[in-house]
Amino acid sequence: MQIRHSLILLLTATIWGVAFVAQSVGMEYVGPFTFLCARSVIGGCILLPVIAALRRSSTPPHEAPAQARHSRKMLLRGGVCCGVMLCLSSASQQIGLLYTTVGKAGFLTACYILIVPLIGLLFGKKCGRLVWCGVALALVGLYLLCLTGGLRVNTGDLLMLLCAVLFSCHILLVDHFSPHVDGVKMSCIQFFVCAAAAAVGVVLFELPDAPLNRFGFAAPSWDALRAAWQPVLYAGALSSGVGYTLQIIGQRGINPAVASLIMSLESVISVIAGWLLLGQTLTARELCGCALMFIAILLAQLPDTGGNPQDSGQTGTPA
Repeated sequence: MQIRHSLILLLTATIWGVAFVAQSVGMEYVGPFTFLCARSVIGGCILLPVIAALRRSSTPPHEAPAQARHSRKMLLRGGVCCGVMLCLSSASQQIGLLYTTVGKAGFLTACYILIVPLIGLLFGKKCGRLVWCGVALALVGLYLLCLTGGLRVNTGDLLMLLCAVLFSCHILLVDHFSPHVDGVKMSCIQFFVCAAAAAVGVVLFELPDAPLNRFGFAAPSWDALRAAWQPVLYAGALSSGVGYTLQIIGQRGINPAVASLIMSLESVISVIAGWLLLGQTLTARELCGCALMFIAILLAQLPDTGGNPQDSGQTGTPA
């Protein structure tokens, strides 16, 4: 059973790692907000039959009318909050991919595993020594990965670091709401909220007469969406819909620390996918930076010296 769950999580990490390629290729045809809106709609629609199947296979607990209303409000509040944060984090990632490679994007996004416990300090959650060692290694890795040609960080790297911070906030929001609501239903709501928020971005940034259209984003059109149907469908159906469902199944009955270690392979797979599918390569210096960041990610998820797992919140976010 443990091996089965581990393989499911490895498949999830593979889906999310390859999704960076789909996101990059998709923006050859459509703008980042159009891509995000389309994939989010697909992700939400994919989860609708999953919710229906789960409802048929289980007996809902009996709730008093007042408690049921409270549960619905909590579910809606969680879906809206997580959806808005998911849009912000995904948009920064999507735009960042215009300026950096798939491999870099995967590793920089994975920094959320280090950032989450650091944000937790603000709420009284202490970090173990291994987390601090991971932070130190990650800083060295980021220097090797991003600061090339002097003290210059390109726009894409900065956007990916912003994405990691925003994804960390998203993870903490999910961690706050998930104990009180149905996780699949909340995920479905957040995808549709994310799609609506991304549609606002389309109006502001990507329409030909948009008030803020000075960034050169591609204008949305049905022809462009049809041309990008493969990467959009992959990112929406597999990365968002299937990936999230597999994560829920895979994490049942497996140690959270082990699950986190498996999920962190997403960053390695993104580098391999960028190399195999797009021909993107990294220099020896950048590969060393990736190796140090991967070690840092592993350290942040290992049990501390006292034997207690690091409290880093929920891990694993669809690319």
